[in-house]
Amino acid sequence: MAHVLDATTRTQSTADVYLVLSRLDEPVHVVRHTDGYWLSNDGSGPNGTRGRRLLTLGPLPPEHLGSRAFLRAHGVRQCYHAGAMAGGIASTDLVISLAEHGLLASFGAAGLPTDRLDGALGLLRHRLTGRPYACNVIHSPSEPAMERDTVDACLRHGVHCVEASAFLDLTPDIVRYRARGLSVARDGRPTIANRVIAKVSRREIAGLFLRPAPPGLLDVLLRGGQITAQQARLAATVPMADDITAESDSGGHTDGRPLSVLLGEIIALRDEIGSSHSGRPARVGAAGGIGTPAAAAAAFTMGADYVVTGSINQACVESAQSATAKAMLGAAEMADCELAPSADMFEIGAQVQVLRRGSMFAARARQLFELYRRYDRIADIAGPERAALERNVFRVPLEEVWADTRRYFAERDPAQLQRAEGNDKRQMALIFRWYLGLSSRWATSGAADRVADYQIWCGPAMGACNTWLRGTHLEPVEARRAAELAHHIMRGAAFHHRVTALRIHGVTPPLRASRYRPLPSP
Repeated sequence: MAHVLDATTRTQSTADVYLVLSRLDEPVHVVRHTDGYWLSNDGSGPNGTRGRRLLTLGPLPPEHLGSRAFLRAHGVRQCYHAGAMAGGIASTDLVISLAEHGLLASFGAAGLPTDRLDGALGLLRHRLTGRPYACNVIHSPSEPAMERDTVDACLRHGVHCVEASAFLDLTPDIVRYRARGLSVARDGRPTIANRVIAKVSRREIAGLFLRPAPPGLLDVLLRGGQITAQQARLAATVPMADDITAESDSGGHTDGRPLSVLLGEIIALRDEIGSSHSGRPARVGAAGGIGTPAAAAAAFTMGADYVVTGSINQACVESAQSATAKAMLGAAEMADCELAPSADMFEIGAQVQVLRRGSMFAARARQLFELYRRYDRIADIAGPERAALERNVFRVPLEEVWADTRRYFAERDPAQLQRAEGNDKRQMALIFRWYLGLSSRWATSGAADRVADYQIWCGPAMGACNTWLRGTHLEPVEARRAAELAHHIMRGAAFHHRVTALRIHGVTPPLRASRYRPLPSP
């Protein structure tokens, strides 16, 4: 039978129980005395009396959660990673703030023009010498130049950690990044300078990153003079990634996998493959749905080496999301998300998870994808249907959209226009992607006349985070800072571990003492 510590039947108050549990740097002792059971940090009972100790839990500071190898490899204080949010939403301010608190964060490089990316990486290199940070490299089959330019910028600015996301297969550019950081140590073993954190949601993609680069890709890079013979030889022996993030139901690109299934599958695959290659096995982290201490604690309990947050960070002060979009995120509830076609992989039907409350983006994006499936060219769209499209979605004639699209790709990626020459279907895709691409920029810029079209990447973790923070000093989004949010999630996760351990041993603290509450720093 569980031993219930309840303020109505025991002499110890709920507040005192919470205080004992929240001292994470100290042990917790369960002491039996004449009036029942008592929790203390020093092993004493009421008024300093001595009783029989029934159970002792050791100290559990948040630094003890996760993998020590992750801490050493990335030079961080805790096994926490703020994942990338495209378009620079995961801003330099956010990355710098977390790095200064000893936490890893990825800059959201996806979708940025080269000059902005160069400026951001130059700033990070200057401000964060010797401190942890990463840059996102997103796979974009429709715009391969974007991936190539990002890798070039990372190599140019000496970025030694990238977060590779949305990959459907290994590409020459991500292999090039990995190989260019390989050398031979004095003992003859490979030294890895360019670390890769692969964010995946499928077992087969995880397998690609858990193994060395394919010989065919290495041969192409070697023949093209993009890597040396030594780098090619070393890359054939070193797994592609140091860390594998199991991405479950998340904001942005997602397969909507349940974390309880996906994480176990990826860990099992890591253990299976790890024994067949030299070196240390990759670490496996958990992403998607991590927005509260309880969620982080659950991930660590399931074996995660680190946890990754995403949606919740874009509502923080340091993110480059607009004030209007942050207010919308701060009002979100768990079920206020839905899937919509993605801009970067529109033609293959890939989807991203976005905020539904307050925006019509998802419905309008699905309408465009249905038109793309139904018609082979813009000219086939019936007059009334096209007029409604121009009036309600684009708000300009489609001829203007195409002219704007041509100007954009002429500067950024002329190959896109070459592929569209004489290909009406491809041209239609580029026109529809105009809306999908600008909708996220309208959100980040806070375009007042386009609120109904905001594309805000968001997962259910956002709503759960809002519920947890309700009634606290962090409820207003204007008060949320990324490092403080990380601090409370990790402290809360350790707190929840402690409560769970007590319950496993038959001691159930009062309900109000079992939930971690973020309090302002003194």
